[in-house]
Amino acid sequence: MRPKVRPYVKNVQHAENCPGRKCGPACVRVVDGWEYHLKQRLPTGELFEERKKSPLPGKAATLRFAEERAQQVMLQSVAPAAVVKKVAPLFSEFAKEAQSHSKTNNRESTTYAKRWVFRLHLVPFFGAMRLDAIGASQVERFKAAKLEEEQSKKSINNMLSDLRKLLNLAVEWDELAKAPKVKGFKVPKDLVTEDMFLTFDETRRFLQAAAPEWRCFVTVGTKTGLRVGELLALKWEDLDLVAGRVVVRRTLWQNHEGPPKGGRSREVPLSPEALSALKAHRHLRGPYVFCTEDGGRLTHSMVKKVVPEACRRAGLAKRITNHGMRHTFASHLVMRGVPLKAVQELLGHESIEMTLRYSHLTPDVKRDAVRLLDGPAGGDIGETASQRPAEKEEPR
Repeated sequence: MRPKVRPYVKNVQHAENCPGRKCGPACVRVVDGWEYHLKQRLPTGELFEERKKSPLPGKAATLRFAEERAQQVMLQSVAPAAVVKKVAPLFSEFAKEAQSHSKTNNRESTTYAKRWVFRLHLVPFFGAMRLDAIGASQVERFKAAKLEEEQSKKSINNMLSDLRKLLNLAVEWDELAKAPKVKGFKVPKDLVTEDMFLTFDETRRFLQAAAPEWRCFVTVGTKTGLRVGELLALKWEDLDLVAGRVVVRRTLWQNHEGPPKGGRSREVPLSPEALSALKAHRHLRGPYVFCTEDGGRLTHSMVKKVVPEACRRAGLAKRITNHGMRHTFASHLVMRGVPLKAVQELLGHESIEMTLRYSHLTPDVKRDAVRLLDGPAGGDIGETASQRPAEKEEPR
């Protein structure tokens, strides 16, 4: 419909006895400029109507204005809606959400560690920044600041790991379009050194010298590789003394029992020495294998000095920690030629990278493997018995 243009009636001076509508020629109309009237169907199917006073003087100018207005309305109806840019939250605000997410999805010990990293390191540095303002340059400044605080590169990498997980979570929750690259330090492999575990001879002396009430505890620890928290949470129902195995189902952390590290159970065979020690240790004081005199559960603080004290009683120069029993178990397996993949499964490591910390304890593996090339021929791998040449019988 073509726009209509007519004088804009500002006021009407009604004649005497005028009913107020359908005024006759005796009524005087006071006009002030022009008005336009638009009525048109939009491409969306909507009916648009507008009747307003023209901002321009003159009939011709008002008509042009009305036509331009009609065209503008038509274009706006088919134009895409303006995109409103979402404002990214502050780091300090989203950090609270990330910690709540960690509490729901991670082990309690992991959540505890993250809370300290956020509180002491990440929030003080990034807290006032919006997530989309954090880039490579800000990450590098954070690394430099932590080096000035004399934090180790390994510790800084752990902080950066928590930062990386927070930014990826923000992308997953549509709070951030793209996570920046968080690049850590290249650090040498954290190998298990000889002062962290006992040799075979030292282990023998260590077990013999342990206090009688703790001998089973240290024997099982060095012969199964269970973490201290897993030893403290071990129950008789987890043991099969006939088949000679233990199923690790839980661990103890700050007086709280939960699933073992990695979130899944694992089975560990018992060596003859560990099996014998457990049978001799059998008691009816309570459900826990290692417990107090009244059957109560032991705590980390109660067993903190057990291993160092056994080292002292054995006259060893080394003073390994409780975790050193786990290192001893893994080191002995690797030194005996057990494949690293099997060691990984026995220890319950989530990735083989953790187990590779013991790989340097097998220095002759590559050399022995190459020597096999010059050994006696045993036939090709794919060769079947029927394909091998018949052996001549020696005369009797």
